[in-house]
Amino acid sequence: MKPRAAQAADKRRRLTAAAAQVLHEQGVERTTLADIARAADVPVGNVYYYFKTKDELVQAALSEHSAHLDQLTNQLDQLPDPLDRLKALIETWVAQRDTAARYGCPTGTLAVEVDKRANGTLDAEAGAVIRRLLDWAGHQFRALGLPDPDDLAVTLISGYQGMSLLANALRDPDIMTRQGARLLHWLDSLQAPGRTP
Repeated sequence: MKPRAAQAADKRRRLTAAAAQVLHEQGVERTTLADIARAADVPVGNVYYYFKTKDELVQAALSEHSAHLDQLTNQLDQLPDPLDRLKALIETWVAQRDTAARYGCPTGTLAVEVDKRANGTLDAEAGAVIRRLLDWAGHQFRALGLPDPDDLAVTLISGYQGMSLLANALRDPDIMTRQGARLLHWLDSLQAPGRTP
């Protein structure tokens, strides 16, 4: 049997993962604490022990998105070439096309939703997760020696957010496939000084 502290940490981890999943699938307004408890397989009364409000669960979901982003970029950083890292990022997005078509981008949809709420801190926290992805992408473009690396990062991440939004709005995962191919072609078209395509 696990020690009490380990059980508590496991419950909190399950609730955090469930919050990220359920909020992505149902949205903040339609999600109840009972929905998250059910997804985490935790008694609903336990949710209040770990998270006093829905906003705290939204913060937990954002932490989960941030941890997922760290895991993804750490994996991508194992690739030796920054161009390959950026291409692998796009391929990861395209691989999630069915989820994007059904629910949109996990962080992007949450950022839009919390921006409309009265609490002024959650939108900044959601924006910080997106900012970290922009910074990572900008670093890759910088490593390629390309001019305006931060603007290129905005173009790339905007492309992803746009294709996720359209795939979701039209319930068409093929949009992710087609636009992902366009983004890959766009990356190949960029010429760094002294770099051969």
